[in-house]
Amino acid sequence: MAVISVRVPDELKEKMKKYDINWSEEIRRFITARIREEEKKKTIKLMHELLVGGTQAEEGTAKRYVREDRDGN
Repeated sequence: MAVISVRVPDELKEKMKKYDINWSEEIRRFITARIREEEKKKTIKLMHELLVGGTQAEEGTAKRYVREDRDGN
């Protein structure tokens, strides 16, 4: 597992200490959700380009994108 660091103001850090919250897990969940959101946007944009732009997609492309989105990959 990789390590990243985040700087927060001292005042915020003191407030964080007041609560029994696993901040690392909260940040991991946020990042996971944000990435999933961006991947959905990318998929929607690509599907729009395929549908409106008249570009021919290979058979099964839409089904694959829906499955990937549903599975969260």
